[in-house]
Amino acid sequence: MSDQLAKYRKVDHAVLKISYVAALCILGILLIWGGIKLYDFYRYEQTNDAQIEEYINPILSRTSGFVQEIRYTDHQQVAKGDTLVILDKNEATVRLHQVEAEIGSAEAQLKVLQNNIRVASSGSSIHKAQISAAEAQLWRQQKDYERYEELLKGEAVTQQQFEGIKTQLEIAKSNYEAVKNTFVNSQDQVSDAQAKLEVAQANLEQKKVELEKVKLDLQYAVILAPSNGFMGTKKLQEGQFIQAGQTVGYMVDKQQGKWVVANFQETQIADMHEGQQALITVDAFPGESFTGVIESFSPATGSQFSLLPSDNATGNFVKVTQRFPVKITFNGNNPVMSKLKAGMNAEVSIVKD
Repeated sequence: MSDQLAKYRKVDHAVLKISYVAALCILGILLIWGGIKLYDFYRYEQTNDAQIEEYINPILSRTSGFVQEIRYTDHQQVAKGDTLVILDKNEATVRLHQVEAEIGSAEAQLKVLQNNIRVASSGSSIHKAQISAAEAQLWRQQKDYERYEELLKGEAVTQQQFEGIKTQLEIAKSNYEAVKNTFVNSQDQVSDAQAKLEVAQANLEQKKVELEKVKLDLQYAVILAPSNGFMGTKKLQEGQFIQAGQTVGYMVDKQQGKWVVANFQETQIADMHEGQQALITVDAFPGESFTGVIESFSPATGSQFSLLPSDNATGNFVKVTQRFPVKITFNGNNPVMSKLKAGMNAEVSIVKD
């Protein structure tokens, strides 16, 4: 019985030693961990509210039409200028022929009006010459009338002869007025033809603009990749009708590079400045670290740019620490950087000066 108790005491003593050693080890680990965290606290400003960002460009259609062909798949890598979507061109082609025919008709109408102006101008010149002749005839009849009037007073001519001269004077006056009216009418015809010519020229220019628009529509029927990158999820179907300005897809632009947007608390940014060094870790790649530099600070807190910014003047006020987005660009050459994707969570540490 005493041997069994002694055995139990030895086991208890061994367990106590092991527990004591384990507690010391855990305490040492906690002290080391606490020391590292304390060092980081004084050495860095840190946040885990950060994400990898890239430009995600919407691809818009610049014309309306039915989707004829889709030449990309989900998440496909594309190069600038690659054909993504082809729209049906039949309607635009018919419109092109129609506008070309309208331009031909407008040009023919323009030639007719130009010929009418030439004819009207020629007639106006003739009528102007006739005015000079009618004016000379009127002057001669006026002189004859004055001479016969004096002769009638001396009874050198008869009343009948005088009345004949008077009648000829009235006819000359009427003829002169008629010729002047004809000349004015001919000038009005020239002005009217010139006005119609200007309208026809404007109409022709309008048709030419329509032709350019149709040609652009034919060009825009082929939607190209605006830059190098990766396509998002394909949501189009062949035969689908799309409007001008409608988004046909999204692509991640690889030409603009990658960066991190870290949302630091307002109490952390007092001593931060542009050009300050940053250490970055990404949750998707544990054990990998990246370096960067602060490029810019947001001019306002993130909440001010939200769709419905808070209004502290309404309701009960609860003070909440605000966050400022800080843009950090990568400056290292870590090969893992090519695997970083937009939206990945990151942790950022800013080295205090």
